Amino acid sequence: MLNETTRDFIRQHLDADVRQLALQGGRDPEVDLPLALEQIAGRQKARSKIPSWAAIDDILYPPHLSMEQCSSERTAQYKAEMAGEGGVFVDLTAGFGVDTAFIAKGFSKAVCVEQQERLSALSLENFLRLGLTHIQTVCGDGTEYLHTMPHAALIFIDPARRDEHGARTFGIADCTPNVLEMMDEMTEKADRIIIKLSPMLDWRKAVEDIGSGVSSVHIVSVDNECKELLIEVKSEERKVRSAVPSLRVICVNLLSDGREERFEFDAKAPLPTKTTCFAEFGGFLFEPNASIMKAGCFVQLSERFGISQLDSNSHLFVSDTDIEDFPGRRFVIDKVTSMNKRDLKEALTGISRANIAVRNFPMSVAELRKRLKLQDGGDVYIFATTVANQGHRLFVCRKKS
Repeated sequence: MLNETTRDFIRQHLDADVRQLALQGGRDPEVDLPLALEQIAGRQKARSKIPSWAAIDDILYPPHLSMEQCSSERTAQYKAEMAGEGGVFVDLTAGFGVDTAFIAKGFSKAVCVEQQERLSALSLENFLRLGLTHIQTVCGDGTEYLHTMPHAALIFIDPARRDEHGARTFGIADCTPNVLEMMDEMTEKADRIIIKLSPMLDWRKAVEDIGSGVSSVHIVSVDNECKELLIEVKSEERKVRSAVPSLRVICVNLLSDGREERFEFDAKAPLPTKTTCFAEFGGFLFEPNASIMKAGCFVQLSERFGISQLDSNSHLFVSDTDIEDFPGRRFVIDKVTSMNKRDLKEALTGISRANIAVRNFPMSVAELRKRLKLQDGGDVYIFATTVANQGHRLFVCRKKS
C-alpha cells in the first residue's frame, strides 16, 4: 500500500504542518503525496485519540472523516471491559476497526465485518501489525453476514448515524442498518449484543424501542463530554420475553488523568423521595458530570450522597459537607446573592473576572456577563440558577481540586 520512498517521507514529516506540505507539492515523483499527507494527518490525530497505535510505526490510517468517526482509545478500552471475555466475537460494522481491536483481545476468535473495501484492507494490515492474528476480516455487508454467521458469544454493532444525504440521524430506526429489524436474528446468533448509539438519543426511548432483553445501559463521557450510549442485550432474557426485574444504568466519565467517575443505579427501582432544601450561606455546591446529566438520575444522586437539589430543574446540588468522590465538579460556596443591585455590588466587590455558568436561569452567559461587567476566566466561578421558593440566585464559588 505504501512504497518505501513514501514511508520515508512520512517518517521525516511526522510533525509537519500537513497544509504546508500540501502547498509545497511533491518534489519526488516516487512519493505518493496524497497518501502520505493522509497518513501524516492520521498519525497526528492518533497521538491524542489512539496513542498506543500512534506509537507503532507503519500503522495505516484512513481518510479524515473515518478518523473523526472512529472510537477513541479510552472509549474502546471501556467497551472491551464491558465485553469481557469469551469464545467468538463479531463486529458487524467495524469501520476503521478500533473497537474491534480492543474488544477482540478478550476473545479466542473475532470477525471484523466492514463493507468499505479500503477500510477493510486497512484493518487487516493493522491487526497484523498489532499482533491480533486471531481476527478475521470480512469485506461485506454486516446484515448479510448475520444471515449466515455461526453462533457467537458477542455481537457488536455501531449503526451509521447519517442518512443518504449526510444528515445526522438519532433514532434507532433511522440508522443504517436498522438495528430494530435485526434484533431477533442477532438474538438467535449470539449470547449477547452490544449496540453503540448516539449520545444524543434518549436512552429510555432506546430501551423501549429495543424491547425485552436489555440488561444494562452505559452512558460514556470523556473529560465531561458525552460520547457514547451503549446498550447491552442478553439473548436468553430476550427469548423469555418476560419483564426484566432490574435495569442497570452506568454513568461513567473517563478523565484524561486515567481516573473515572462512575455512578450506577437501577432504572426500574422505585424512585426515592428527597425534599429540596437549601442553606442560605456557606457549604458546598456540586455539578454532576455530563453522563449523569444525560441520564437524568438527579433524585437517585441526591439520595446516594445525601445532597439537596437547588430546584428540580436546576440540576445543581448543595451540602454542608464536601463529598470527595462526587461524580462531577465540586465547589466551595463563598457567597450567595440575589439579582438586587445592592446585593450584587456587595457580593462581587473585588471580583473583576469569573467563569460563569447558567442553569435554569432567564439570561444567557453573555447577557449575564455584560450585566455583571465581569471578564472571563480567573479562579472565581459563578453559577446563576433558580432556587426553589427563593427565585433567581447567583452562587459565587471556588473550585475544589
